[in-house]
Amino acid sequence: TLTTIRMVEEAVKNAPGSIVTIPELKRVLPKQVNHNTLKTILEYLEESNKIYVSIKGITWLSLPSKKFLEEIRKGKEV
Repeated sequence: TLTTIRMVEEAVKNAPGSIVTIPELKRVLPKQVNHNTLKTILEYLEESNKIYVSIKGITWLSLPSKKFLEEIRKGKEV
């Protein structure tokens, strides 16, 4: 489901360190995800250019949108 995809995405994005392995990812996920489902989600995230999967592990690549960064630059300092 979309909820599972977003859960995996957040876990990879917020993983400690710059690279996370699949076993580490499974440990930090708030609920258990079937291995084949996890592989399919990781393939989708890689095709979307949000992650890079290598022999060492998975790295988060995606950056915030340009519109979001522009709005931050226009914001006032508090």
